Amino acid sequence: MWEPGSTVKNWNQVDPSFPNEPLTLFGAGADSGTFDYFTGAIVGKEGSSRTDYSPTEDDNVTVQGVQGSKGALGYFGFSYFEENEANLKAVQIDGGKGCVAPSSQAAQDGTYTPLARPLFIYPSNAGLKKPQVEAFVEFYLQQNDQIVEVARFIPLTPEQKQESTTELEALRQRAGG
Repeated sequence: MWEPGSTVKNWNQVDPSFPNEPLTLFGAGADSGTFDYFTGAIVGKEGSSRTDYSPTEDDNVTVQGVQGSKGALGYFGFSYFEENEANLKAVQIDGGKGCVAPSSQAAQDGTYTPLARPLFIYPSNAGLKKPQVEAFVEFYLQQNDQIVEVARFIPLTPEQKQESTTELEALRQRAGG
């Protein structure tokens, strides 16, 4: 339904058992990383999407559109779903082991794949030679739980934190630090 040129306009076109209800789509604008990730994961090609949907760079507008339109479907960051959970229904994903609802745990353990998008920072060897870059990466890893809480992201698991710390040390060694 999200592919370029899609003619799906009604839910019963998706599945004949679905209601004869118009399908109204909302999502991220083309300048958004969410747009790039979603189109890559769902359509199979980053930036490839039907154009007859309501795009916006403001996830709150998408939430309002979905809430206010019967039969609407939209995509946006998980934190916006959490804030509006009482008025929205999340799409569950079946990766072969049964349907999984979006949650912090499902994002961390990979069961809400492909829609749980990781966020990375990439310090270079040259960058790590600068004390301010090294200090920032250390701060980011040490304060990750507090940073993601304020930013409304999903925190690293203890295993991911350890792996990141180990990788930082390996980068330091390669950078000559």
